[in-house]
Formats: sequence, C-alpha cells, structure tokens
Amino acid sequence: MTRLALDELKRQIPLLDYLETHDWRPARQLSHGRWMGLCPLHDDRKPSFLVDPRKSLFYCYGCRRGGDVIRFAELYHQVKFPQALTLLRQWRGLAPILHETADFYGIQLHRHAEAVAYLLQRGVRSPELIEQMRIGYAPGGGCLRRWLTQLGYPLATVRQAGLVTAIGYDAYMHRIVFPLEGNLYGRSISGLAPPHRFLPGAKGGLYRWEQVRRYPEVILVEGLFDYAVLWQAGFHNVTCSLGNHLNAYQFRQLCDHRRTVYLTFDADQASGPSTNCGGTRTFWAS
Repeated sequence: MTRLALDELKRQIPLLDYLETHDWRPARQLSHGRWMGLCPLHDDRKPSFLVDPRKSLFYCYGCRRGGDVIRFAELYHQVKFPQALTLLRQWRGLAPILHETADFYGIQLHRHAEAVAYLLQRGVRSPELIEQMRIGYAPGGGCLRRWLTQLGYPLATVRQAGLVTAIGYDAYMHRIVFPLEGNLYGRSISGLAPPHRFLPGAKGGLYRWEQVRRYPEVILVEGLFDYAVLWQAGFHNVTCSLGNHLNAYQFRQLCDHRRTVYLTFDADQASGPSTNCGGTRTFWAS
C-alpha cells in the first residue's frame, strides 16, 4: 500500500471517531482542541490518554505508546500492520451503514407489540438498558432495504454488508437485534427460523469490554439476554462472549490483566471445562 493510499485511509477515518465507536470517552478538554481520557490500551486509573483530533494522533503518558489510527488499531486489536489495515477498511465501509441500520431497527422496536412482549418475556424491562444497548427489532420483508436505499446506499452495498439477501429481502426477519462492534446480532422471536444470526465476518471482541475491563472481578456470560438481565439487576461488571466459545481476541482481552473471571455459561455439553489464563482465575458458576 502506497504512502498516499495510507494517508487517504487515515483521512477517511478520524482517530476520535474510531475511538468513540470503541467506547472511549474523553474525561476533559485541554487547550488547542485536545482531549484527555482513560487509556483503552492498559489498566488506566486516571486519565493519561491524550488525543489530538486535528492531527489525528494519540499518546498515553501511562503506557507511553502513541501514534495514528493505524497504530491504535494494531495495539487495541493486538494485530500486525496488515491486519490493522484490513480492520480499518472494513470499519470504514461498514460503520455508517450499520449505524443507520441500528437506528432504523431501534425505531421499529416500539412499533411492534410482539417485539416488546418478547423482551418482557426475556426479563428485559429497563428503558435505560434498551437505549444503552440500542436494542431494536427487524420486522423483515423489504423495509430496511427501502430505508437504506432512500438514504442513498446502493443496493449492491447493502447486499455486500449482508443486510439483504440475493433476491432482495431483508436478511433479518422477526428478530430482536443488537448492534455489535462491526457486526449485528439477531435473535429470532419465531420458532420457524434459526435462533441466532450474525452478519458475515468476525463477531468481534467481548461485549462492551471497555466498560468492564477495569473491574477486578468480571462476570462472563454467553448471550446478550444474559448480559441484559444481569446488568439490569445491578451487576455492571458483566460482559458477553456471544456464544460458548471464546475467539483468540476475546481470550486475549480476558487475560490482559490480573482479574477473577466468573463463568456463567449454560450447563450443557457444548460448554468446555474451566480455564486458567495468565494470572486470572476462572471457574463455572451456577
């Protein structure tokens, strides 16, 4: 990739935008438009992560690492330079259309009584939680396709994102949907379809990891409804693996610091034994 192409990629992906979509929030503003916040790259106790949006650069005074958005992607996702470029290209292409999709499905949720009834049946009652998780509903048919094409997205782009089938129907139908980092999870409320659905590609890291990684004790659950019910009950040190198998990225996230991890997976044969990683201690909790 040429230097010119790298510069164009960085121009198209402002560092601050990329940070904010990965749950980074500034703690205070400094002079010349710079921001300071907790570092997402290590266990930061006080704001030490400096971001200069005008130069699209960062530097952490705690772990003493810095650079541009490509360097941040390398460090945050723990990948090498070529893989970081691939992740950034995917994010550049998918992020806007996934954001619009999540907004559309969020509007649909309260327009469909069956979707609200399903949430209540699963124990999800908090309006604050629904807003925070951006829970929505996919009615199906072609409503999403029509919405996105009206916004100016070519049908080919919508198909490439996996949101529409080859014959033009919405890929998600009668599903409660949860926006993820670079993906979308849909849980069918009908017994006539497979229960789980993701868009093509990786499911990403642990759910809302940046909000829980500083806790000395973390509760790891399988599904997003498990997450929602525990969070609603006051357990805000909970995260979700989106299934009973950890990918390598999720495993590295859990092992990036000494912590106790309480595994609360379903007690079925698909679940494996307890695991010890680094200095953390994990075990099954019923």
